[in-house]
Amino acid sequence: MTVVHPIARAWITTGGTGAQNYDEFADDAEITAIIEANPHSALAIEMPHRAPESLGQSLVDALPAAASRLAEARADGSYTPAEQVVVLYRITSPVDEPAYGMFVLVDTDQISTSADEPGLVIRNEDVFIAKVRERVALAEAVGHLLSPVLLLQTGTGDELHAALARATDAAGVPAATDTDQAGRTHAIWPLGPGTAQDELRALAGGGELVVADGNHRSLAAQIGELPRFLAVVTTPASVAIQPYNRLVSELPTTPEELVDRLRSAGAQVEPVTGPPAVPTAGGSVQLYAAGQTYVVTLPTGSGGRVENLDHALVERVLLRDALGLDPGDKRINYVGGDYSAQWLAGEVDAGRAELAILIAPVTVDDFVAVNLGRQKLPRKSTWFTPKARGGLVLAELGA
Repeated sequence: MTVVHPIARAWITTGGTGAQNYDEFADDAEITAIIEANPHSALAIEMPHRAPESLGQSLVDALPAAASRLAEARADGSYTPAEQVVVLYRITSPVDEPAYGMFVLVDTDQISTSADEPGLVIRNEDVFIAKVRERVALAEAVGHLLSPVLLLQTGTGDELHAALARATDAAGVPAATDTDQAGRTHAIWPLGPGTAQDELRALAGGGELVVADGNHRSLAAQIGELPRFLAVVTTPASVAIQPYNRLVSELPTTPEELVDRLRSAGAQVEPVTGPPAVPTAGGSVQLYAAGQTYVVTLPTGSGGRVENLDHALVERVLLRDALGLDPGDKRINYVGGDYSAQWLAGEVDAGRAELAILIAPVTVDDFVAVNLGRQKLPRKSTWFTPKARGGLVLAELGA
């Protein structure tokens, strides 16, 4: 038996509903602009309080509007139903090799967060519990799951990759396509019951699955007591990890005092000329404040690999010790790799932030090794690309 299952009752987009996931934005105003430009986007359902007509409301207050929007989308033909399907998924771009995956349901009781907790689905990062509660409330209000958890198949990844490539090549014209903000084309094909589906599900569930994106959504499935959650199972060859940087507003100290505190803690801090850049390899980070760039080598401790990753050192030495900020502090904005170093510096120069922290990305090999070793990465340390698109395939709850 596999932990990967068909979607009992899926709703497949007919076009125009695809969206970035709700947690991919550095600025809430971007969400409002997207919803205003495309009211049929699934983002208007996932983030109803960011719709132009709902600004000022909480997510909970705007949940009735989310339910109404989904009901309208189903009624007007924006989605078409399908039963007992998996959905083949291919992402292509002019510059990258194709990425492959498959929309499925996965057993929630397989989620494991520690070595002594059995399960084939490994969740690897700390989360913000307030965001988890919002996802639980949304699922209960709309009765569907709109965005998948991205799962990396670490056991049979090569075989799954080849099988999905063959299946999509043979599937003909996609049921729908969608173009994301980076110009990638997302294509989907529902696949009903039969030998082909069984073989793909066996490969998708053939080894340990690591949560690459969607840590909050996976925990929401547990807290919401869902027996299964919506996922895209993908392969290591289909993904890359981009930088995950930080912006800090309302610094509790001056940049000069921060430099002094870091040096007192054993860090090497060197001011450099020019704008900041994301480091190409681990070992140092870059800071940008008040028009000045610094290259900082943070002191490592006696812990192991995870404790001395750059993201962990930033969280412990820079944020907690030097600035006195908890990683969940609202003054810290976690900014994914879709936003450039130039954009980060621009936010500081414009006064919307006071400090930019630029960190080299974790490698895919490190990510897999840490997870299979049953260790936990610092929160918001991996920005996988390409990301699974929300609003392409919905899973109806209770079907």
